[in-house]
Amino acid sequence: MIIKTANYVGSFVELDKCPQGKAPEFAFIGRSNVGKSSLINLLTGRKELALTSAKPGKTQTINYFHINEQWYLVDLPGYGYARVSREQRGKWEAMISHFLTNREQIICVFQLVDAGIPPQTLDLDFSNWLGENGIPFAIIFTKADKRPKGPKGNVEAYQQEMLKQWETLPPMFTTSATKRIGRDEVLGYLDTILAGL
Repeated sequence: MIIKTANYVGSFVELDKCPQGKAPEFAFIGRSNVGKSSLINLLTGRKELALTSAKPGKTQTINYFHINEQWYLVDLPGYGYARVSREQRGKWEAMISHFLTNREQIICVFQLVDAGIPPQTLDLDFSNWLGENGIPFAIIFTKADKRPKGPKGNVEAYQQEMLKQWETLPPMFTTSATKRIGRDEVLGYLDTILAGL
């Protein structure tokens, strides 16, 4: 896939305020500070399309980007740690849950998981939640440049943890925004999905 245009559309907190129409949508979500904005910028080839921050919890709304004037990339708030109140985190979780279970235009959710650290319960629980709710998803391991070498790396460990409950694993990709790893593979997968619609 060649991304020719990537335009910011708007930020929303309510489902009915999101763009109307039947254009396919691909949502990106992960634990706070997983490198989501950096990955979005890598995929789209735009250095500052999604704002990056060292502070977890920067994304607080549902952010829409129109890609090639054909489909939407949806940047969702991160789950997990963020320096906000428990009440605010609860509102984010409710918003994300409502969005993912009710937004008919969502074709696939890309769950971002940090390959630089061991498997986290929060990530595994979210993977299981997506599966339990029948939401199509793929996993993108970020920060692959920090991944331990050898067969017992964090990616393999995450797969083994999932296999304790899953018979078949979802599609998985390994990326690094710093080393520009995995961009073609993720875009190729998006291309395949769009071609089948």
